[in-house]
Amino acid sequence: MALDSSSSTPAQLLRRGLGLAARFIVLAAVAGCASVPDLDRYMLRTQSVRIEGAKGTLSRAQSEKILADLKKRSPDTGVLDVHVAIEEALSGHPLSVGNHATILEDGKETYAQMLAAIRGARSSVHMEMYIFEDDEVGQAFAQALEERAKNGVTVRLMYDSAGSHGTKKEFFQAIADTGVHVAEYNPLTAEQFLKKGFDVQRRDHRKVLVVDGRIAFLGGINISGVYGSARSASRSRKTSDSAVPGAGGGTSGGSSAGSSGSSSGGSSKPVNHEGADVPFEERPWRDLQVKLEGPVVGEVQQAFIDQWAKAAKEKLDDPKLMPKLEPRGNEVVRLLESSAGEEPNRLYVALVSAIDNASTEVLVMNAYFIPHPDLMDALKRAAGRGVDVRLILPSQSDSAMLLYAAHSYYGEMIDAGIKVYERQSRFLHAKSAMVDGVWCTIGSTNLDWRSLVYNDELNAVVLSPEFGKQLRAIFDDDFKNSKLITAEDWAKRPITNRIKEAGARVWAKLL
Repeated sequence: MALDSSSSTPAQLLRRGLGLAARFIVLAAVAGCASVPDLDRYMLRTQSVRIEGAKGTLSRAQSEKILADLKKRSPDTGVLDVHVAIEEALSGHPLSVGNHATILEDGKETYAQMLAAIRGARSSVHMEMYIFEDDEVGQAFAQALEERAKNGVTVRLMYDSAGSHGTKKEFFQAIADTGVHVAEYNPLTAEQFLKKGFDVQRRDHRKVLVVDGRIAFLGGINISGVYGSARSASRSRKTSDSAVPGAGGGTSGGSSAGSSGSSSGGSSKPVNHEGADVPFEERPWRDLQVKLEGPVVGEVQQAFIDQWAKAAKEKLDDPKLMPKLEPRGNEVVRLLESSAGEEPNRLYVALVSAIDNASTEVLVMNAYFIPHPDLMDALKRAAGRGVDVRLILPSQSDSAMLLYAAHSYYGEMIDAGIKVYERQSRFLHAKSAMVDGVWCTIGSTNLDWRSLVYNDELNAVVLSPEFGKQLRAIFDDDFKNSKLITAEDWAKRPITNRIKEAGARVWAKLL
């Protein structure tokens, strides 16, 4: 669908953001403006993240020193100890012991547990969502929040203005009228666009729920019908995780230019077929969430409190929000919290360090893959030293430009020995990774420049062989539903695709 730029304000153009051609028009217009941010201003701190000190990723030499010290204390050091030692050397949130982490798959399982937690809340409910839609799922959560608020529980809901731009303000006002405290993160208006310029790009991309300060959920799952039945997914497909002003994301009521089939043009099929009789764009999205219990929940609660202060301009200092938390399991967990413009992006720092110190395998599953050079180099180095490096990326997308930009990296990865798989049957929205079967992460961070530069993100790193086995089983299932892109497949792609890839690559840092 084309946009009529002659009758629209810049803010309207950004908010509509529908259709590949329109996105190219918007980006072209932006490129000619003096307000384009100096990306080096953000990237100077992360352009070469292997800097001295604990704020950067660890080089092999630094890691070897840490491991040598570790072996002096324990000659039988195993792979888990290696990654624990690496994590201990990084800055940010400390390692938290005595936690229990549960992986939740897709909407049905995740929403059931989140709603149960909300309905059982006794003191507080804190929800922070990039996308909160007014559909069957959104209504169910709204009712649960409202019910708790009416029964004396303090309920706070924070939503991102861009991510939830398809949801009418009246919906959130109705929730607020029942006693729920509602805050909109970085309101997206023409006034704000003119006042802040590119700062309107700064978004709260997190998906968080904290109940009574004792149970926390985080990951990639928004409040939306796209995770439900095929029928509700089609009806609710108003926006997407990439539907941010200036980015190529979001569709309206149907498939996009990016959802036209596997990129390689090959004829091989995935082993399994999920809902093969349903059009791709109507199938439920594939995603992951993690439920946390134990001391680390206090850090998730504090992350929400800090974010609430940004959006609502209110400092929360009630000690009841931070109850004493007893151990609930055996998992070591580290919270990775990143905010736009701050140094460094902690997920990238931790992920690159983990990959650089991988000894057996690196598995990555991500919805939007436009990697920073340091991440790409780390993946290549790992493959070069014999580590099994495998990526699961989308075969189709809600954003054609993002898909083509991701494709522009395929050739060099395949040449480096990195195995690239494309998820078939369902739209992949998960953001997870696993290294050596013990270093695992699930969260909101995409491996693109938007997450690195513009978004506030939240991931959990779980250091646990038991958790690793659970995540490995999930990866194995997704590999069964994915297609390996071979060098032969890639060589067969149309010349038109190559042109689009080159064009999208130019805009990679703005996507």
